[in-house]
Amino acid sequence: MATWLTFVLDLAQSGLGNLAAYLAAHVLLCLVPAFFVAGALTALVPKESVTRFLGRNAPKFISYPAAAIGGFVLAVCSCTILPLFSSIYKKGAGLGPAITFLFVGPAINILALTYTGVALGMDIAIARLVLSIVFGIGIGLIMAIIFRKADAARDEQGPDAFGGRARVGGRVWLFLGLLILLLVAGTLQVGLFTNSYASVTLPIAGMDRFQETLYRWVPFDASRGEEGVTAQGAILIGLLALIALAAWRGLNRVDEGYNRWTWVSLGLVGLTLVVAATRMIPLAGGLEIQLTGKMFAVLLVMAGLWYTARRFYDEYEVQEFLWETWRFVKQIFPLLIVGVFVVGALRPLIQPEWIQAIAGSNSVFANLIGVVFGVFMYFPTLVEVPIANLFLSLGMHRGPLLAYLMSDPELSLQSILITAAVIGKLKAWVYVLWVALFSTLAGLLYGAWVDGAALWLIALYLVGLLGVLAAVLGIIGRRVRTGAAAHDATASAE
Repeated sequence: MATWLTFVLDLAQSGLGNLAAYLAAHVLLCLVPAFFVAGALTALVPKESVTRFLGRNAPKFISYPAAAIGGFVLAVCSCTILPLFSSIYKKGAGLGPAITFLFVGPAINILALTYTGVALGMDIAIARLVLSIVFGIGIGLIMAIIFRKADAARDEQGPDAFGGRARVGGRVWLFLGLLILLLVAGTLQVGLFTNSYASVTLPIAGMDRFQETLYRWVPFDASRGEEGVTAQGAILIGLLALIALAAWRGLNRVDEGYNRWTWVSLGLVGLTLVVAATRMIPLAGGLEIQLTGKMFAVLLVMAGLWYTARRFYDEYEVQEFLWETWRFVKQIFPLLIVGVFVVGALRPLIQPEWIQAIAGSNSVFANLIGVVFGVFMYFPTLVEVPIANLFLSLGMHRGPLLAYLMSDPELSLQSILITAAVIGKLKAWVYVLWVALFSTLAGLLYGAWVDGAALWLIALYLVGLLGVLAAVLGIIGRRVRTGAAAHDATASAE
């Protein structure tokens, strides 16, 4: 009994440690701005301006490339893409383009691709880029055809108040641009932002011992993907808790009006983003705070957002924007927490030493195992690359490795939970099955090339596969349209 209790406590500690590391390292400068971007898209952008390019009835040669390019340009990880995906889907984007956006965004994150090329080789980075775009568009088209009727019914539910004449005004582009700039400034790793330009040391004794204690509670081991919690991370987690308390009182009914908790919560958000943008070094005699270019950029962008909101928007529009942002937080964040905790608890059960035995060759089973790793061994963007390097050093074949890299951003447990909450359980699990299938095929094709198959033969296989898929989709589409026409004719006759 005591052994089982110890085992359960160890899993719980692993889950809590993974959650703490995630909150400290990945939520603030990427996910928090993403929630605000999603809220702005929903509250300020007319539905018709979204459906014009991403709607179900938009030309496919426009909507699907636009969705893929949007995912590429934003360069966000899997957790950050979810609120944006939810926003454009609820705003009227067709299921197919929305799914393409969801798949392509984290899969071809420009930072992850660059890091993949440096750490694992440009061959696997290029394969990941090309196959992600091709398969992302393919999965979107398949989902659009399978759920054509449901998508059409969803289109009919919303009023078309502005028709095709709706446009996004200059003030909206300015506000959205500043929000996206806030996201980019917080995550872009360039010298201008990462360099320190001044520093100050707070006389807080024992910060080095505090850091050692944190690493005992939440271990740090880059080779295993364990990020640990820094002293700065612990401070940020505390600020997040304060934001949650204040926001519950200040944003839950902000559409009805402001109160003092509204300003407290927004002030805490601003303070937290600034703290997250600094660099903190625990010392024996205090805490050194380095003022980075990222911090100055965050301050400048937040000032621009404040001025734009006060100058170009009336009070109710800002209230609606804040309420939509809070709605996304309530919908997505709890599922994200549950998913990250469960993944952290399950991770110790999967031993890396098993990898060589079950994924050392380019078989169907080995590539499926690579996909399964993507579900249960989720790591945030950029962290997944050293983990992939670890798998490679332990003997994983490069084919299953690509299958893992394709599925890891898409099929993590928290991503599945949130996607199901947005589009429904049936659609979500169908999407999961297609991602698993295409990720496995990607690994098999790339692995065959690694094993010596000619590139022209691999390309022929890929073209043949896409041709067969296009033919099947065309047949299904014609049958769906014929059935719909027959149903309309019968209804008219009655």
